[in-house]
Amino acid sequence: MVISVPRLVIAAPSSGSGKTTVATGLMAAFASRGLAVSPHKVGPDYIDPGYHALATGRMGRNLDAYLCGTELIAPLFAHGARGCDLAVVEGVMGLYDGAAGEGELASTAQVAKLLRAPVVLVVDASSQSRSVAALVHGFASWDPEVRVSGVILNKVGSSRHEEMLREALDESGVPVLGCLRRAAQVDTPARHLGLVPVAERRSDAVDAVGAMAEQVRRGCDLDALYALARGAGELSGAAWDAAAAVVSSPPPPLPVPSLGAAAPRPPHRPERPRPQTPDGLRVVAVAGGAAFTFSYAEHAELLTAAGAEVVTFDPLRDEQLPDGTRGLVIGGGFPEVYAPELSANEPLRKAVAELAFGGAPVAAECAGLLYLSRDIDGQPMCGVLDVSARMSERLTLGYRDAVAVSDSALAVAGTRMRGHEFHRTVVEPGAGAAPAWGVRAPERRVEGFVQQGVHASYLHTHWASQPGVARRFVERCRTS
Repeated sequence: MVISVPRLVIAAPSSGSGKTTVATGLMAAFASRGLAVSPHKVGPDYIDPGYHALATGRMGRNLDAYLCGTELIAPLFAHGARGCDLAVVEGVMGLYDGAAGEGELASTAQVAKLLRAPVVLVVDASSQSRSVAALVHGFASWDPEVRVSGVILNKVGSSRHEEMLREALDESGVPVLGCLRRAAQVDTPARHLGLVPVAERRSDAVDAVGAMAEQVRRGCDLDALYALARGAGELSGAAWDAAAAVVSSPPPPLPVPSLGAAAPRPPHRPERPRPQTPDGLRVVAVAGGAAFTFSYAEHAELLTAAGAEVVTFDPLRDEQLPDGTRGLVIGGGFPEVYAPELSANEPLRKAVAELAFGGAPVAAECAGLLYLSRDIDGQPMCGVLDVSARMSERLTLGYRDAVAVSDSALAVAGTRMRGHEFHRTVVEPGAGAAPAWGVRAPERRVEGFVQQGVHASYLHTHWASQPGVARRFVERCRTS
């Protein structure tokens, strides 16, 4: 299979340069021309894809070489971009910034090379003039395999400022494809973990995306950008497929390295999927709404491919779990922001506790861990786990190399996965008698909880890297 979708990677020298504004604006501007635009985000970020989805009408998808492995970047891209006229990939941090201590791994530059895609560099020009040429030259020449093919100047102060910038860049050999003036109306509000998600400000978010599109239409050469995208190199290989991923049996897990915890049960080969029976439909309820917005699209696709009926519910509004619920997935989000409202929904808290204490599979990541706790800063939660959660001044952020310490509804002990932590909360204690994960970096520790069918942890994982997780979870829904 040859992948020839026109594509652009939108990068920057550093965070805060305006990548999200430009990428989202380009997505919306091209979509308004009638193009089917596939939105992608480098890295583990959940929030930007929400804005991308609003701009394009398609699911925003992540491309993370650390969480999923470099070998899955092109297949996941092809899966998301199937049938589209154009793909726009928003980068992460600075162009060459990746996982700490891992070289180029998970950087925007690496993803651009894996996709054979041209890079457009968004430069915050607010405090420079001729120096912009040296900056762009440095980024364009640092890695000859990274094709920096254009520049969009952001936060330009005046016509004279624009003229000086363009004159300087004439000497760099990298064309200017856009020039955006300062515009407060495209700013999006932020708080302790970044931008406020779309689900929490739908009408304002629509207005913001519209303003981004208008600014990009006025300031960028869309025809030149589309021509550049059409010059992306062809990729060979098959698109990722959830059904094929679920059916294929992963190799048996490796032994658990010593982490100072009790020895885990011996690893064993995962069960193969059983044939579907007429009454074998399993409803897996997935938390959504404003408090639980962090989820990778591939998780629901894998659960569906494994035989589940995936039904979304909103813990802020729904007083009962969906009918027929046999398993529960509670991803990330901001329960700390909505703690009073979540606490006030006592019928649902009781329903979640009854499901969990009945032995049903429950997968909870970060926000889900908090929701299952006794309380968040004194506000009662579901009480499934005997832990208390509170806000902290310290930001916990970074990739993690982890191994399952205890057999659970998600994985057998010894299963290796890579994950990501991003939170300003703590739970006490941080691990149960049967921890979920052993983390080897930046410090060796165990964390999370395995209790009956519950697997709860701060670690965000991408199931495409271990599709057997979804298969095992749905099988447990059938037998629980």
